[in-house]
Amino acid sequence: MSKIDEYMNNRRNHDKEFASGLDQVGFNLDAAVAVSNLRESLHMTQREFAKYIGKPQSTISRIEHGNMNVSTQLLNQIAQAAHKKLKIEFV
Repeated sequence: MSKIDEYMNNRRNHDKEFASGLDQVGFNLDAAVAVSNLRESLHMTQREFAKYIGKPQSTISRIEHGNMNVSTQLLNQIAQAAHKKLKIEFV
């Protein structure tokens, strides 16, 4: 384990706000990959995908770059608009 990993684990264990922030960042990155993969599977640009699902292109960009605190509600709206199901699981 690297020094950074040790620091992160130690801080996570002692700082609930830090832990919550890390969890949100992880969720945002997972959402970024999932939305990007969905868009690419449809062979669409961000602009085309945004129009297809009825969201601004800037929203798609922020999601795909991990710069947005994504809600499950927003992900479900994207899934429904793309005729997909959102699957959530505990790991």
